[in-house]
Amino acid sequence: MEMPTDIQHQAMGYDRTATMFSPEGHLLQVEYAEKAVRLGSASIGMVCSDGVLIIADKRLDDSLIVKESANKIYEIDSHIILSVAGIVADARVLVERAQVLAQQHRVTYDSPAEPELIVKEISNIKQQFSQYGGARPFGVSLMIAGVRNKKPELYTTSVTGNYFSYHANAIGENDEKIKEKLREKYKKELTIKKGVRLALDIFKEIQKDKFNLERFELAYIKNDSEGIKRFESGKLKEFIK
Repeated sequence: MEMPTDIQHQAMGYDRTATMFSPEGHLLQVEYAEKAVRLGSASIGMVCSDGVLIIADKRLDDSLIVKESANKIYEIDSHIILSVAGIVADARVLVERAQVLAQQHRVTYDSPAEPELIVKEISNIKQQFSQYGGARPFGVSLMIAGVRNKKPELYTTSVTGNYFSYHANAIGENDEKIKEKLREKYKKELTIKKGVRLALDIFKEIQKDKFNLERFELAYIKNDSEGIKRFESGKLKEFIK
């Protein structure tokens, strides 16, 4: 009886280092890291007519945890926000690096950093950790939203260090199902308020009985760059009226 391909690869050691390609051209440690991302709680990002938003499921079920201490959306600068899916401890290193880059750019050039500049630098770091021996890939995907010259932008970086710009996207648990819903229902003309309502409707449809508004947090930035607006759990009710 012939062994399955994935078991053969494990037996031959192709999954023991991030720098060894399998005969089929796969980096197995990178693919394992991508699976870790899909185990993380989900986030949805959207570019809207009046700004850009990210809504994230914190997936906190332990009543002993102080909910305000467990954020899924981070402030990189006054015009850039970031959400994560996967191993949050890995993400924290990249988030801190992004924050330093944004501040260095302000100090050096006396102007806010472009969102893509931050995305590109973080993606370069992630790519390096899939190339050098003695290190494992970052088990995290990042969704970065920001405003540049009053124009909203949304980016997502993968485990491999690849990144793309999106109109709307999802990372984390059930990301493919969420993206299918976004392809059906997302429109560029949506306002932030309508975008939040759409995102919550999609989460409710997919999570079914597990859906709980208390688990979510929202952050958005308007095109006029008035800064980041945050909403936690109960405050989201005003968006679904």
